[in-house]
Amino acid sequence: MLASSLWGCGFFFGKIALVEMNFAHMVLYRFLFGMVPLLPLLITHRPHLNTKEWGVLLAASFLGVPLQFLLQFYGLSMTTVSHAALMVGTMPVILAVGATIFAHERMDRVGWIAMAASTCGAAMIALGGRHHAGAGGSSLAGDLLIVASLFIALFWILFNKQLMEHHSHIVITAYGLALGTAMLLIWVPLEYGLPPVAHISMKVWLALAASGLLCTATTTLLWNWGLTQVPASQAGVLLNMEPLIGSLLGVIVLGEHLGPDAWAGGALILGAAILLTTRSRTRVREQLPIT
Repeated sequence: MLASSLWGCGFFFGKIALVEMNFAHMVLYRFLFGMVPLLPLLITHRPHLNTKEWGVLLAASFLGVPLQFLLQFYGLSMTTVSHAALMVGTMPVILAVGATIFAHERMDRVGWIAMAASTCGAAMIALGGRHHAGAGGSSLAGDLLIVASLFIALFWILFNKQLMEHHSHIVITAYGLALGTAMLLIWVPLEYGLPPVAHISMKVWLALAASGLLCTATTTLLWNWGLTQVPASQAGVLLNMEPLIGSLLGVIVLGEHLGPDAWAGGALILGAAILLTTRSRTRVREQLPIT
């Protein structure tokens, strides 16, 4: 739950940084700051992965860092913090559906009801923001990119869950984020140029540091540890605080406006997540084969 609460601040800090740099440079700085406390772990925790497991970790790192985050924060650059945060509320349902498909399990009736409610809520938020697009406003394209990034995050979660059946969550977190950050270091300068250094305000540097240290390194360590303590089917409950914290920061601190559709859609998403993680009997197989 702590990881989810800290993750809820990620869009808030990201929006602050996006005022002075583009989304790709912001993501790169976020992970560079995030690697600072993880560097000692690379030395003290040696990996003992076989060739196939290294391949899975590389795939997870690519999906979970450059692909997910570049897509997600490109979406954030086109929508509001509150909209983006509420869209993340669909993740518990996405996780349950993904586990149902890839672990060959069946959701019960409550699970399908939650999925339908969450889908309706996301549609209400996204379509409700269509008429308010513009500078600093929400947009359908931005909201949909956030949801697309969550489907990518699903595979990152499932791959990490596989690896942590046999390896320490610290090893998977530290080396996974290190590989993902290395990919960003190669791709971002080639595609978007060198990240800016001069004329960046202290406010933005602090936001970048907070997003890296608190919303990346700390949250990923806590999240991966949590995955070793509970079944994957129950992991979605850990995410329920993220849309609440993020949307409150957007509305209260940044002064964003949520229309009636967004409030109703957010209520549906949060209600569906709570229903799914407290009442559904859907279960994910404890051992997911590494493919």
